[in-house]
Order: sequence, then structure tokens, then C-alpha cells
Amino acid sequence: MSLRSARAGTFRRGLVPVAAGLVLAVGLSACGGTTRESTADQGDSSGGGASAATADPNAPLKEGLKIAFLPKQLNNPYSDIEAGGGQAAVTELKGEYKLVGPNDASASSQVSYINTLIQQQQDVIGIAANDPNAVCPSLNQARDAGIKVVAFDSDAAKQCRDVFVNQATTQGIGETLVSMTRELTGGQGDIAILSATPNATNQNAWIAVMEQELKKPENAGMKLVATVYGNDDDQKSFQEAQGLLQTYPNLKAIVSPTTVGIAATARYVSSSSYKGKVAVTGLGTPNQMREFVKDGTVSQFALWNPADIGYLAGYAGAALASGQITGKQGETFTAGKLGKYTIGTDGEIVLGPPTVFTAQNIDQFDF
Repeated sequence: MSLRSARAGTFRRGLVPVAAGLVLAVGLSACGGTTRESTADQGDSSGGGASAATADPNAPLKEGLKIAFLPKQLNNPYSDIEAGGGQAAVTELKGEYKLVGPNDASASSQVSYINTLIQQQQDVIGIAANDPNAVCPSLNQARDAGIKVVAFDSDAAKQCRDVFVNQATTQGIGETLVSMTRELTGGQGDIAILSATPNATNQNAWIAVMEQELKKPENAGMKLVATVYGNDDDQKSFQEAQGLLQTYPNLKAIVSPTTVGIAATARYVSSSSYKGKVAVTGLGTPNQMREFVKDGTVSQFALWNPADIGYLAGYAGAALASGQITGKQGETFTAGKLGKYTIGTDGEIVLGPPTVFTAQNIDQFDF
């Protein structure tokens, strides 16, 4: 299900859950209309291989484009949904879809795949970077070869890609995570973060916003006692959650801004003595979290529609390869069913604001 109309709905305390059938915007889903721009100053996001070409918004989308997707890792439920959205877009565009990637989310695991895609003369590479800098030299080699690079979900270094499809503004996601935690804990007590990998661009950016939000007077009663990493591995995340609760007996909440981590944490808490005592929240998909919401382990969590991220990345890549856009601020393009988007600062395209899922609305979503 697409979540694009979430712009009309948002959280409790600032955002209200959307109704079924609506297309949501992201922190977790797609947004209609123009994107929200980040606060960074606009600079030249071009790197190796980028040209000084002028965008032609009236240029037709090319058919037969070879568009490859390189997620953080294969066989990750979240990444699989994103890739599925990308495949849907490429099918609509009458292109050739390819999915490649590592089985682990280590910093350099994507480099060999980029090199192979260059040899295969792909037109577009869509990548969710495990490390923003480790992939940079290879991505610029791709751009030197005329391949357009779309970072999605987790950004590559700005000088190594043409555009970045972001789930939501970094500020919005960080604020949402803290807002949910404050509501669940009453604004008091020790909290911990269970993240993905130490080098994950998006995770680190969200956590940085959370740390700033926790300094505000309304959040002063909460204390961040630890940030740990499950490497987006189910078993390691499960063990890290267990370790947090054993190390910090007064913990009031675990916040996991990764779909693997929140599911593993909820699974541990649901069958432990901590159920009902320690809040679990973060970013997860409705289908993976439904059982934990139903059994009372999780009261609320957030996300966008991952399929819409991949879908938007596919259309952004086609627009680049067709000359409709070059990646500069202010350029516009239409992303199929998601509608019109405007490129913001530093080549960023924002899907939309996050949606909070609770027992009252979770059955309205299926992804």
C-alpha cells in the first residue's frame, strides 16, 4: 500500500495517523507535491563524471534503460520492499531491472558490485550506501562512464552521486523518535538506542538529531545511557537488546531506528519479564511489528512505505538518464503514481513525513 497522503496526517503530538488507502509521505512514505528541503546550503553536488548539462523538463523518458539497484544487503525485509518498489518503477518505465548486493552490511561490501555494474554498462545505479565514503571512488568511476547514480535511503557522499532520495527530513525523523519515546516514558528515565551499523549514514544522522532533541527542556527527564549496534543482523540485534536490559536494569525504553533492530528487540522483550515495563519503539514495517502491537509489547512505532522509496529512486534515475533533470536544486520531475517532485538542496529529494503506527491504525497497512 502506498502511504503518500501522510502529509495530511501525522503523529500524535504533531502527527496524526493516516487512513487506509491514502498514499502517505515518508518519514516513512511518499509525499505528493514538492519536497521538503534540508537546511544545508546548496552547493554543487556534482563529482567525478558529472556534466554541466542543462535539464530539459520536457524531454521524454527513455525506454529500455538499464537500471540496477544495490541495497545495503540482500535478504533484508526492509531492503527487499525497497527493491520491489524499484522493480515496479522500472517495469512501468519499460526498462531492464537488475538487483545485486552483498549478504552483509559491512562498509566496503558494495564496492565490487559497483565495479561489476560499470562493466555491464548500466544506465543508472541506485544505491543505499552502507558507508558514505567507502563507495565513493567506485561511484565516481561509474559517473565517469556516464552512469547516473541515485542514492536512496542511506546517502553516499554528496560528491559521488547525482541525487539522494531521502525518506523524510533528517530533522523530522529524529524529532519523531524522541517524541514517541517521551510519550511512552512520560518523559522520564533512562533510554537506549539500538542502531544498525556504526557507519550507517541515515542512522547516525537521526541519532545526532535525537541527541540534540534530548537537550531540550521538555526532554530533560530522559537520559540516553547507551547506543549499541546490531549491524542489521537479527541475532546480533536480539543479543544487543538483551545486553542493554541486563546492563541497565532501570531502562525505560529502547529506541531502534532500524527495522531489523526494532523487530529483534520486540521479540526479546515480548517473551521476557520486561514486557509492559520497558517500552520498545523506533522504525519498523507494519507487517513485521503487527504481532508485537497486538500482544502489547509495542504501543507505537513509525515508518514510511519503503516500496515508495525504491519507486521514487527508479523514476529519479530515469529522469536523470533522460535529461529531464541533472540533480540541481529547483529542478522538477514526475515520479509516476507519486506525482511531482522538486529537487532540494544538495540534490536531495524528500519522500515525505513519517507515519506513526498504533493498535488503532496498524491493520490499515499491508507492507
